[in-house]
Amino acid sequence: MLPKYRRPTHPGEIIRHEFLESLQLTQQELADAVGVTRVRINEIILGKRAVTPDTAFRLAKFFNTTADFWIGLQTNFDMWETLHAHKTEYERIKPAIRQAA
Repeated sequence: MLPKYRRPTHPGEIIRHEFLESLQLTQQELADAVGVTRVRINEIILGKRAVTPDTAFRLAKFFNTTADFWIGLQTNFDMWETLHAHKTEYERIKPAIRQAA
């Protein structure tokens, strides 16, 4: 469920604050451990890149979480961004089937 009054936390912020800082890891160390480039990790942390299913599986294995955890964070973020970017357009759409009063 999406929060109503605040933007969901991007997975990159979770990686930075909950994992890298807690474990005292650098972005390069994480990148090397999961087999991706430091640029990829950096762009995710900065919110410039999404967590893909491939990245989700890698992070899940390394941090002992699940791929669903990472994809869920990304999906919530993407859904919020999309909803707010197109909110007025969505409000103009009329349901095909009306609910009974």
